Amino acid sequence: MHLSSYEHMAGLIKKYLDSDLPQTIIDVGSYDVNGSYRPLFSQPNWRYIGADLVAGPNVDVVLTSPYRLPFASYSADIIVSGQAFEHMEFFWLTWLDMVRVLKLDGLIFLIAPSRGPEHRHPVDCWRFYPDGFAALARYGALELLEVHTDWVPHHEPASAPWGDTVGVFRKPRIGKLARIRYWIMHHIRHLLIPW
Repeated sequence: MHLSSYEHMAGLIKKYLDSDLPQTIIDVGSYDVNGSYRPLFSQPNWRYIGADLVAGPNVDVVLTSPYRLPFASYSADIIVSGQAFEHMEFFWLTWLDMVRVLKLDGLIFLIAPSRGPEHRHPVDCWRFYPDGFAALARYGALELLEVHTDWVPHHEPASAPWGDTVGVFRKPRIGKLARIRYWIMHHIRHLLIPW
C-alpha cells in the first residue's frame, strides 16, 4: 500500500465515522502486502474484519471466492476496500456482494488505482476514474457521496508513480420495487456465475 492510499483512508474515517458509535467494518482484500488499514480502525467500539483469498497477515476470514462474501446480508456498517479491485477480474460481481452485505445507511470506502505500474497479485486488470465509480454507484443502487482522483503525483517519491480514485458510497433506504429489482439482479448473478 502506498502512502497516499493510507492517507486517503485516514481522511475518510475522520470525515465520516464517529468513534463513539459501534461499527462493524469489513475490509475486502485485506492481506497485508506492504501495509494495512487495520490500525486506522482500532477504536474500542469498532469491530474490524479483514477478508481475503489467502490466509496471512491481516486476514481474519479466508474467502473461497472473490465474488461471494461469507457474511450475512445487511451485516456491515462499513465496508472498505483499498488496492484490491484492480486485482479482481470481475470486480462488479464483488461489488454487488459488498452492497448485499452493507446495512441500510451503511458506507463503502473504495480506493482503487487510477494509475501506476503493473503489479500482478496474481493479476492486474483495471484502473479507475470518477466516472467508473459513478457507474458502480448506479449499478449497486447506491448514493455516491464523494469521488476524486489523484491527478497530481504524491510528494513522497515511492508513492509518486501511483494515483488513486477514492469514493464514498451510501446504501440508501429504497422502496419496495427497487428492493425487488436488486434482489432479482443479485440472485440472477449467482445463478449465472458459479464462483
